[in-house]
Amino acid sequence: MMSTAAAVLLAFGLSACGKDAADPDTGSWADGRSPAPTSSAAAAPAPTAPAAAPTAKSTKDAAPTQRRPTESPSTPPFTMPTKAAKTPSARAVVDAFRAAGLSVPNVRDRTRDCGPDGLGIGCAQLVATDAVTVYVFPDEATATNQTDMWGSDAHRSGAVVLNYLGTRTPTAERQRYAAVLAKLG
Repeated sequence: MMSTAAAVLLAFGLSACGKDAADPDTGSWADGRSPAPTSSAAAAPAPTAPAAAPTAKSTKDAAPTQRRPTESPSTPPFTMPTKAAKTPSARAVVDAFRAAGLSVPNVRDRTRDCGPDGLGIGCAQLVATDAVTVYVFPDEATATNQTDMWGSDAHRSGAVVLNYLGTRTPTAERQRYAAVLAKLG
């Protein structure tokens, strides 16, 4: 008697809650999708109207303007900072190191990394080598702030910062790079 009452209550509760998610006699899921057909007759797709081919005008109008991932419609375009007129370029610093007999292997101009899609630290120029990386900032204040953040692995002269992070350049050699940089400024 108790199990019959429980079965009736369970059935009543399920019927009050609605149909199951995949009730076979409704032919659809609770969210409106159709379940996979179980017979070949049910497998025949319903005829549909062919989709209209997009016109050149509608395709052109629908194409959004291309924006870089760091830009938003409300953000003005990024303008790279420029170095001060009297500040040597990063390339001139690397050339001076080479002329002084210092090692500057694997020279790479990475100025594009100064902007928002790269390091985003506000430098105007960036040239990396395996021994030292040369940053040129738009002003001494920005160079000082960045040097303070890098600590003992960086040396500043004016708006130019030498960074030794990730290099194996010995301290004595770092002093030679700093001396050459001081002569340029």
